[in-house]
Amino acid sequence: MGINKVGVIGLGYIGLPTAAILADSGLSVTGIDVDLDTVDAVNRGEVPFVEPDLAGYVKGAVAAGRLRAAHAPEPADAFIVAVPTPMMGEHEPDLSYVRAAAKVLAPTLTGGELVILESTSPPGATRQMAGWILDERPDLSLDAADDKPMIHVAYCPERVLPGRVMVELVTNDRIMGGLTPEAAERARDLYQVFCQGEILLTDSVTAEMTKLVENSFRDVNIAFANELSVIADRIGVDVWELIRLANRHPRVNILQPGPGVGGHCIAVDPWFIVDVAPEKARLIRTAREVNDAKPRWVLHKVLDAVAGSASPVIAAYGLAFKPNIDDLRESPAVEIVREMAATFPNAEVLVVEPHVDAVPVQLAEFGNVRLVDASEALARGDVQVLLVDHAAFRGLAEDLARRRLIDTRGMTAAPR
Repeated sequence: MGINKVGVIGLGYIGLPTAAILADSGLSVTGIDVDLDTVDAVNRGEVPFVEPDLAGYVKGAVAAGRLRAAHAPEPADAFIVAVPTPMMGEHEPDLSYVRAAAKVLAPTLTGGELVILESTSPPGATRQMAGWILDERPDLSLDAADDKPMIHVAYCPERVLPGRVMVELVTNDRIMGGLTPEAAERARDLYQVFCQGEILLTDSVTAEMTKLVENSFRDVNIAFANELSVIADRIGVDVWELIRLANRHPRVNILQPGPGVGGHCIAVDPWFIVDVAPEKARLIRTAREVNDAKPRWVLHKVLDAVAGSASPVIAAYGLAFKPNIDDLRESPAVEIVREMAATFPNAEVLVVEPHVDAVPVQLAEFGNVRLVDASEALARGDVQVLLVDHAAFRGLAEDLARRRLIDTRGMTAAPR
């Protein structure tokens, strides 16, 4: 059966770009989201967050009548579930959004549909989602041998970098993990509409683990750099110079340290592996602990810098979890600013973040946090704390270097 109509459940940082690229490729796409403002914005041809080039795709697809948003699923040939999968409790995966999507999707199915989970998920989540659908629809089946209409379920993880999503959706290789070989093949046929990279077929659990392993690999390497920065600081060595020199070795490529690790992927995914094999995932757990501890280390550097001041003015640059985006999910910069505001109730915390226009909800409870422009922060800050190396901050490097500065990104270090 050919796929002409697609429903995308979840219009966030992955769901909306995927919906837009499918619509741009000629398919009829309905995006489903529970947030009324998001639905209204998409139907106006607008994007509710910052992602380069996405606005043009959404505006064009809506104007052409190939993309619209709604609050509930409608019948379609294929569905892509791209909802959040956060952590809860002691770093256990929270699949409540996936379960809710399965339950709301189930009544629209008639048999023959392809259902794809894109959300980063622990091993077994795709089969669990299928089970939730069948709980609601026992008249359907995953097995061709049953005398019931069959649905096809697959896991197809996103592998894109925020800030380059619309490019990497098209160019990156993709993995299609089916509960059955036919489901993987049908998923491949859908993604071939826009994907120019190689599409690799496997089973759903292997695909789920592949996504987690990719980000855990990166997390371990970042942890090495972050731990190195703490050691170098202890012994009085410039970590940026140290890494620059070590990387001249032909087989060494140490990453750059930072204030921690953020985003919904690298800061979360390794814990999903730890959760399924806690006694075996020793290195992966340690890397997470190293990176999770880095914001506290930065806070102590700020404590030392303002020691003796009853009401310091602290200027913090950046809130996003990485440069040049407005995504604050799991951002160590937000955590650090929050801790500064709580630790110094008499301090004034001036935040410079060019990609947001209001103090985010995570910091709204603190009356001593204000969003300001760089000129005020430079003029009034007793200490300057660079947390995100946005391109907009590069012109400030010389001014920052002349002040009392905690540079967690090495932006003012010697050229690397």
